[in-house]
Amino acid sequence: MTQPVSLVWFRQDLRVKDNPALQAANDFGTVVPIFIKDTSIDAEEQPGGAANWWLHHSLTALNDRLNGHLQFFEGDPKKLIPELVEKFDAKAVFWNRCYEPAAIERDTQIKQSLKETDCAVSSFNASLLWEPMSIRKQDGGVYKVFTPYYRKGCLQASSPRYPVPSPERITYSSVDNIGCSLSSLNLLPTLDWAADFTNHWQPGEKGAAKHLSDFIHNAASGYEDQRNIPSVKGTSRLSPHLHFGEISPNQVWYALIDAFEQPDNKHLDCYLSELGWREFSYYLLFHFPSLPTQNFNGQFDHFTWRNKEDEFTAWTKGQTGIPIVDAGMRELWQTGYMHNRVRMIVGSFLVKNLLVDWRKGERWFWDCLLDADRASNSASWQWIAGSGADAAPYFRIFNPVLQGEKFDKHGEYVKKYCPELARMPDKYIHKPWDAPANILAHAGVVLGKNYPKPIADLKASRQRALDAYAETKGK
Repeated sequence: MTQPVSLVWFRQDLRVKDNPALQAANDFGTVVPIFIKDTSIDAEEQPGGAANWWLHHSLTALNDRLNGHLQFFEGDPKKLIPELVEKFDAKAVFWNRCYEPAAIERDTQIKQSLKETDCAVSSFNASLLWEPMSIRKQDGGVYKVFTPYYRKGCLQASSPRYPVPSPERITYSSVDNIGCSLSSLNLLPTLDWAADFTNHWQPGEKGAAKHLSDFIHNAASGYEDQRNIPSVKGTSRLSPHLHFGEISPNQVWYALIDAFEQPDNKHLDCYLSELGWREFSYYLLFHFPSLPTQNFNGQFDHFTWRNKEDEFTAWTKGQTGIPIVDAGMRELWQTGYMHNRVRMIVGSFLVKNLLVDWRKGERWFWDCLLDADRASNSASWQWIAGSGADAAPYFRIFNPVLQGEKFDKHGEYVKKYCPELARMPDKYIHKPWDAPANILAHAGVVLGKNYPKPIADLKASRQRALDAYAETKGK
């Protein structure tokens, strides 16, 4: 008896292990795995250059895992999915849910159109520990503060589902491959700025598993103490793997719990709460779809931004004259990644010291980050700007010199990405403008020539930001 054909639509779940949609499709019958480059979404919703680089290599890895059976398409899924159902004579379509507003609207329309043709359609949660629609306050309201959301809403809800193993054997349909080639999707950048990424990253399910294993064995036991030091590998660096679904948060959650003998370990709790912040970002985006473009706190609609283009450009190029800021922006350009502590520092400097609209920073990160994630990116930028839910108060302005001296005490991080400062002594590595002339000369640093002078006075710009905020509060 011929088994029915089903389509498995891969999106942000580029893995075989712990993939509920793939498991369900395989149980249903023979499988046709597909990926669609969605051209119907708005330009600002399209992945940035760095993310597309990752996506290309992640799809390559997934296709290898699927023994070359992954079929690639480009176009509007609302039209393509019904067409493919007809061409493959598919009796069912399976996918794992996405939670961005545009994706929810798209998927809802596709589900409705498939049901009208009597094609079975099922979707699953494969990317979140707790779906946003399932967590509510006791009065039915939506959480807007992280700690009660996580401690009361999530941890007191049902436990995250346990990961499912890879299918023992995937039965692929014998239908012909009618898709296009991966290369024809033109995901790889035309410029060679991404050439160094392969020295730092291994996209795909195997790379994700390796990063998780390395973290558990080398850094997890000291996570709370080491996670803020950018010169050491104290974090998991799993964010791009999680975004593309090469590993599920459920796999990470239980792998960490299994690795610690004591469930009340402070490092374990600290790391799991960071997974909780990822969940909170998706929760906010689901309930407040305008999060990426509009101030969560409407009071900031009256804020007066300076938006000096030359200062913004200096920031993007790591040429602000503030060493820890420049190091972070150069790390981003060279590796497609930036340490989380440094993300907060560079974000605060842009929004508060330079008074550049947080949305400009969000867009730059969207294009340059390998882990660019609509929910996390927008929620984090609004947090640092002070305009978001559970945001840092606006008057909390990171002093990049003090931050550098605290978390990069010997300037190892700065010297790695700002090699022109490599000979500066620890005392002045984070504030070279204060160094005596003989110290600068000995280090070979000429401010304004081989390293820029600061584009903003930290004390004066801090006060300017506070004055702007006070003026906004009065409106």
